[in-house]
Amino acid sequence: MVRTRIAPSPTGEDLHIGNVYTALINRVFAKKNDGKFIVRIEDTDRARLVVGSEERILKSLDWFGLSPDEGTAVGGPYTPYRQSERLGLYKRFAQELVSGGFAYYCFCPPERLETMKKDQVKKGLQPMYDGTCKGLSGEEVNKKLNALGKHVIRLNVPESGETVFEDVIRGRVSFENSLIDDQILLKSDGFPTYHLAVVVDDHLMEITHIIRAEEWISSTPKHVLLYRYFGWSLPVFAHGPILRNPDRSKLSKRHNPVWASWYKEQGFLPEAVLNYLALMGCSISNWVIPGGGEIFSMKVMEENFTLEDLRPVGPAFDLKKLEWMNGEYIRLLSNENLATRLSNYLKEYSTDAVTRGLSVQNLLPIVPLIKERMKKLSDFEFLAGFLFKKPAVSLEYPFRYMQQLHETLSVLQKPWVKEDWEKVIRKVAADLGVKAGEVFMDLRVAVTGLRVGPDLFDSIKILGEVETLARIDSVKNSS
Repeated sequence: MVRTRIAPSPTGEDLHIGNVYTALINRVFAKKNDGKFIVRIEDTDRARLVVGSEERILKSLDWFGLSPDEGTAVGGPYTPYRQSERLGLYKRFAQELVSGGFAYYCFCPPERLETMKKDQVKKGLQPMYDGTCKGLSGEEVNKKLNALGKHVIRLNVPESGETVFEDVIRGRVSFENSLIDDQILLKSDGFPTYHLAVVVDDHLMEITHIIRAEEWISSTPKHVLLYRYFGWSLPVFAHGPILRNPDRSKLSKRHNPVWASWYKEQGFLPEAVLNYLALMGCSISNWVIPGGGEIFSMKVMEENFTLEDLRPVGPAFDLKKLEWMNGEYIRLLSNENLATRLSNYLKEYSTDAVTRGLSVQNLLPIVPLIKERMKKLSDFEFLAGFLFKKPAVSLEYPFRYMQQLHETLSVLQKPWVKEDWEKVIRKVAADLGVKAGEVFMDLRVAVTGLRVGPDLFDSIKILGEVETLARIDSVKNSS
């Protein structure tokens, strides 16, 4: 059975959008092949652990519809799925490596390692362990264990030859062993490093495909050596592209929002974000997409996706294109569905008590007015906020026709009918000898506070004649 996984570390504010991309690829590939998608929490970096991060990560995965088949929240046959609860396993396997001569004890204090690293950098060398403890005899090791106690366990990398592996996306990849560091596998506090833990867990959890970003390629030879030292079969490796900024640098919070929760707060739809991420570094030229184009569901992706569709280098992450795609998804929603999503969104994120309390029924008449203009759910308050509170109208706007508009509209028979309403406003313009568009713009700004926005008459129908006249009167008296 195909088994894939992601293994996020709870060391940030939330799930990184790059991890969302990796989760998407892993889950889609598993489902395409009737397999299982696993989420394992890698929480062994205790110094950088952020309280609450794990909960936020899992919540974000659920919001995106990327919930796992196995994991900390749902359990499974290979529990526990949290590395801090598996420490005994890592210690046992580290000792097994030492016994086989594939790893060794290292007693070098941090001060020596730091000095060594600085000297190597000064000489233009790649910083890596110099092997001081590699040649210690069994007797010397026992003496140091008794005298010092504190130690780490390092990987014993061959000093010559090369380590080779096949990558679905990149083909044959090779590393000179002389350039591979004798990586620490087990730290002095008994916690494993990523390299030991990931190999042990992937093997024991029967992960068949390691699908991750290209930044992990340099770590893979260490993992390949561990698989071989343990006598385990290698999984399939596929290193896809990382998400990049427009300048081709790695996507970072300096240039783009990176936390999944930001996209939710801004009013992006999860299915739109997943659709956009699916286009990052993935060729869809051979996919069968209903209607063609770039808009497709995760189900369509599951039906079409293969690992060979991934390209080594992905395009830059373009927030503007994501906003465009999100707007397209908004327009695909039924009015009732959009009203439901807006109601839920406003309850969680609106800072205004009135809009925060809007129900689906409150929103249903408004949705048709703003749907075509929306790119994100957060656009609601800008586009429709004037319907619930009087807009702040800039006194710099040169209102010129408020007196005539108020006099004309106040005597117009109620309820106002669009044809009659337009006719009297055009007559105001004709009587004043100005273009009708100028008068309509005055009215729009006075009523909505916007120069561009939803249909003016439909907005006035929701506001009502009394409130409309009151806003015209207010501007008339203050201008």
